[in-house]
Amino acid sequence: QVQLQESGGGSVQAGGSLRLSCAASVYTDSTYYMAWFRQGPGKEREAVARIDQYHRTTLDVTDYADSVRGRFTISKDGNVLHLQMNSLKPEDTAMYYCAAWGATYGGGWSNAREHGYWGPGTQVTVSS
Repeated sequence: QVQLQESGGGSVQAGGSLRLSCAASVYTDSTYYMAWFRQGPGKEREAVARIDQYHRTTLDVTDYADSVRGRFTISKDGNVLHLQMNSLKPEDTAMYYCAAWGATYGGGWSNAREHGYWGPGTQVTVSS
């Protein structure tokens, strides 16, 4: 069982920055993929960024959503996952969730939904 707790959400103006954090209750290196998802008002939950069990992420189509590539950066420090969000836009307004799933399932986004542990979320609101 993995418990996750997000923090760092808040309200900012467009163009601003926020840094989200997600603390995991267990050792996640070498064993878990971790990722950020978000769900905006009236929208389905969507994948934002992913990092593998060895802290690797690449700026390619598989690790960042198109809508955030170049503006958001995912990183990991021990058992804490971060999401640095720059140049925020009103359309980034959403509840942001941290997810973790076993590396044996592979890195596909669907594995988070099928096998993942989730935090309760942290709200990000971007005003124009």
